[in-house]
Amino acid sequence: MFVPGTLFNVVSRSVSTSTVCNQIIKLTRLRVVDNSEIGKAAMMEGKPPRCIHVYSKTGVGYIGDRVLVAIKGEKKKGILVGLKQRQNAKVPRFDSNNVVLIDDSGTPLGTRIHVPIPHILRTIMRKNTHSKGADYTKLLAIATKFV
Repeated sequence: MFVPGTLFNVVSRSVSTSTVCNQIIKLTRLRVVDNSEIGKAAMMEGKPPRCIHVYSKTGVGYIGDRVLVAIKGEKKKGILVGLKQRQNAKVPRFDSNNVVLIDDSGTPLGTRIHVPIPHILRTIMRKNTHSKGADYTKLLAIATKFV
């Protein structure tokens, strides 16, 4: 005996109703885009760093925000330079979530950034740099291309 509702119940169980999470939150995988030794080694092993903390009030990372990442068993800080999620006007959308690793003083660990970074990052970094805080102008100096 065939009951019409049973087939629907079996099919509907395999459909997920939650939305895709394309924000930078805790445990989000990131892609290191500079030529730092620890970043190259982690990406070559196929173990990309994961975000373990976002330094913002909301806990959601946007372009130019500082994050704490776990990479090869160590904790390093980084700056988000490209995101998958939809951005404001005049900010490009990237294919991956890109991060540049920095030390505590804001100096990049690598000497070159391999991917283009958004031009609006200049104004965002200028706003985030304080007189006594970390200096992010070095990050913009090692960038090779701007979009």
